[in-house]
Amino acid sequence: MNDKIAKYELLLKQMAEFNDLEIPNSGKICSILSLLKDSLDLFWIGLYMKTNENTLGLGIYQGLPACTLIPYGKGVCGTAAATAQVQIVDDVTTFPGYIACHAEAASEIVLPGFKQGNVSFVLDVDSKEIAAFNNTDALYLGKVVNILETLLLEP
Repeated sequence: MNDKIAKYELLLKQMAEFNDLEIPNSGKICSILSLLKDSLDLFWIGLYMKTNENTLGLGIYQGLPACTLIPYGKGVCGTAAATAQVQIVDDVTTFPGYIACHAEAASEIVLPGFKQGNVSFVLDVDSKEIAAFNNTDALYLGKVVNILETLLLEP
């Protein structure tokens, strides 16, 4: 098992322990995002929530203040929301229509989250390193999205 997989497996075990905490789900989501940011040495991680049929709004995040509204189809987050597909971008400067919230971001992965079969949010993950994300990240962050979907469905 490579180091990245082992790290994700450990993180998923740690996240499962948050379910036992008697704190609001927003606190659990903050803890999950903080754990990922620190453990994976990420620049920024957060949720953009569907605000209407064609806009995402900034939700819970860890990192510097970020863009607050993103239209569907614009940037990496808007593309993930519009296509309902994971977006892995090795170099954000090459992505057509990229929305630069921070000059330090070099690569990005964005995964859509669903409610009743429709995109309800995206998980946006940024790194200062070029080509920081791959299919292993997509697989394991997809498991994190499944956890977030559950937490966002509950009161």
